[in-house]
Amino acid sequence: MSAVTTLTEDQLALAEVTLDFAQERLAPHAVAWDQDKHFPVDVIRSAASLGLGGVYVREEHGGSGLTRADGVLVFETLATGCPSIAGYLSIHNMVAWMIDRYGDHSQRARWLPGLCSAETLGSYCLTEPGAGSDAAALRTRAERQGDHYVLSGVKQFISGAGASDLYVVLARTGGAGPGGISAFLVERGDPGLSFGANERKMGWNAQPTRQVVLDGVRIPADRRLGAEGEGFRIAMHGLNGGRLGIAACSLGGAQSALDRSLTHLADREAFGARLLDAQGLQFRLADMATELAAARALVRQAAEALDRGDPQAAQLCAMAKRFATDTGFSVADRALQLHGGYGYLSEYGIEKIVRDLRVHRILEGTNEIMNVIVARGLTEHLR
Repeated sequence: MSAVTTLTEDQLALAEVTLDFAQERLAPHAVAWDQDKHFPVDVIRSAASLGLGGVYVREEHGGSGLTRADGVLVFETLATGCPSIAGYLSIHNMVAWMIDRYGDHSQRARWLPGLCSAETLGSYCLTEPGAGSDAAALRTRAERQGDHYVLSGVKQFISGAGASDLYVVLARTGGAGPGGISAFLVERGDPGLSFGANERKMGWNAQPTRQVVLDGVRIPADRRLGAEGEGFRIAMHGLNGGRLGIAACSLGGAQSALDRSLTHLADREAFGARLLDAQGLQFRLADMATELAAARALVRQAAEALDRGDPQAAQLCAMAKRFATDTGFSVADRALQLHGGYGYLSEYGIEKIVRDLRVHRILEGTNEIMNVIVARGLTEHLR
């Protein structure tokens, strides 16, 4: 049996602890948080106390030092309790990893302890109103003025915006294209930084989504992350891991929907027999379980490829993100159908999972862009 399909004893223990947290601290409140648009910062900090605020950050900097293979297990398990909160934690961890990987000593010392404890919450600012999938076309600018940079522009659809304390902002310091982009660390209290209204969304209501407005935000030059012109590469490397996190969240949400369907069909009767005993419904459940198993294997394969620095890792991460998020949404939608009218009621939590998982096919790069990445990898040697 390959490593893709087996878990170590440490991973099994990690999954058990994370599942207990998801079922005790997330699942009982997920519907209420969604309805009230409540961002449970205290619960996020409780997750961080288990080591989930700096999953990939090296232990010497306060993190858990886990692998990507460990991480997809963490986020899948968390998402069984609430995909929205698990999704935010995935993004927060992407920010922490970027600083650990590309920050200098003083940056790591300044921000990583707070990120790992979740006393500092992180957000990732790449997308703009006119530059979503075409990230290299972004217009936010960072003008060098002596020992400072002045940032001006607008970022769109930023998870955690307004509540987060630290923002990784991608801005243009040079000419057109990817080579003119740099990354910066902007704090919530920096003068000139403001936020739009909390967006009214289909799902992911338990975390805020706002515009991030940079109106002449003046920051010291030592807030640049990496070298000038290196920002796009940093952003893309961060997104490889981010895509795996969102893929894993789709698996967890869909698995929860499938598990609830099994319980529902076992409890309901029609025409004198349990619904669970109807072969047609059993076949639907079998399809859902099989598709989730296939998606899970691909996500773990991509995670292991990223861990070992495989040249095809970016392509595999794109495959995994596209396949797992499509599959997760499809499974959750079919679970709602299996619940009949009850699936459409908010109190059962199934329709929330469907709404939450729908956005996974858009964020961290749309699934259409994932296909572009995969196709580019397939055809590159023929150009």
